[in-house]
Amino acid sequence: MKKFSKIAAFLLVAAMMLSSAGCAQSGTTASATGSQAASSAGGQTSVDKVKADGAVTMSTNAEFEPFEYKDGDKIVGIDIDISNKIAEKLGVQLKINDIAFDTLTTELGSGKTNFVAAGMTANEDRKKNVDFSDTYFDASQAIIVSKDSAIKSRTDLNGKKVGVQQGTTGDTYCTNEDGKNDIKVGSTERYAKGVDAITDLINGKIDAVVIDDFPAKKFVEKNSDKLVKLDEALTTEQYAIAVPKGDKAMLDTVNSVLGELKSSGELDKIIEKYKEALGA
Repeated sequence: MKKFSKIAAFLLVAAMMLSSAGCAQSGTTASATGSQAASSAGGQTSVDKVKADGAVTMSTNAEFEPFEYKDGDKIVGIDIDISNKIAEKLGVQLKINDIAFDTLTTELGSGKTNFVAAGMTANEDRKKNVDFSDTYFDASQAIIVSKDSAIKSRTDLNGKKVGVQQGTTGDTYCTNEDGKNDIKVGSTERYAKGVDAITDLINGKIDAVVIDDFPAKKFVEKNSDKLVKLDEALTTEQYAIAVPKGDKAMLDTVNSVLGELKSSGELDKIIEKYKEALGA
């Protein structure tokens, strides 16, 4: 019995030593994992990565004069000039990603781009998924109709068939999914490009087109014998640059550049340069 007791005591001590070693090993592993997580959390910001890569990527939809449009094989415009200033601030090259307007915020969320500059309205719905810079342009949604149209004011859009560019403020307002807007159109026809909506308006397939004021003026100028722009706007809005949600480093950089452009008066000069170039 004594011999058995000694053996049992030896086994108990050995088990306790193994258990203690296991706890120590587990603690070491947990500590290492926590250290790695802390290192990752305190790693490179988006700005650090951009500087290391030597390039910053901006996404846009180059179908929106004077903010972004194609001049030969180049994409130019107000937003492009601003984006180049952001690249200069970072000391890197600018890469432009030209995609469909309604995919721009998705592109930000996927990590494929650093910011979006596309004449984009900083509305509450988009703010759920992206962060916006300070605003840099006041705009409005214009209403275009045929010259012989009975539509004379924004309220005349009620019950009518209205064309919009997909993903724009005009789209959101006319679709009116939450039912809060005062205008309730009969149906909303969505187009990838504003010019396609204008073509359908001229051909009598829709009753009106709602689009940003500046391109509206250009469309009417080119088709002055067929179209008119109402004096009354559908709604007003403000443009801002979008960055990935929570990306404070990039947001601070963008706001710094916008602040410098505003205070120096250079932003006004950029806007006027493109308006004059397009005969606005």
